[in-house]
Amino acid sequence: QVQLVESGGGSVQAGGSLRLSCLASGRPFSSYVMGWFRQGPGKEREFIAAISWSGGSTYYADSVKGRFTISRDNAKNTVYLQMNSLKPEDTGVYYCAGSAPWRATMPREYEYWGQGTQVTVSS
Repeated sequence: QVQLVESGGGSVQAGGSLRLSCLASGRPFSSYVMGWFRQGPGKEREFIAAISWSGGSTYYADSVKGRFTISRDNAKNTVYLQMNSLKPEDTGVYYCAGSAPWRATMPREYEYWGQGTQVTVSS
């Protein structure tokens, strides 16, 4: 069993930055792919970014490429999402997810989920 707990959400003005963290416990963290998703008001949950087990490979949704950076620290069992140049359309609940095939972008492909953290970007 794996538990994921997100933190770092909040309210920020457009152009600002936030860093989200996701702490994992349970099964060895370093053995699986980790990802971030978000769900905006009235929208489906969408893929944001993912990182390989070693941290050596990453991929992003086009909507956040160049603005968001995913990273991980396996010694701390933590994955991060650095979000810069935030826009109002980035508003939503951000979820950490784990254990999926490499380059998986569909929520159903991820086995473990956190409870989510709210990010609100005002114009």
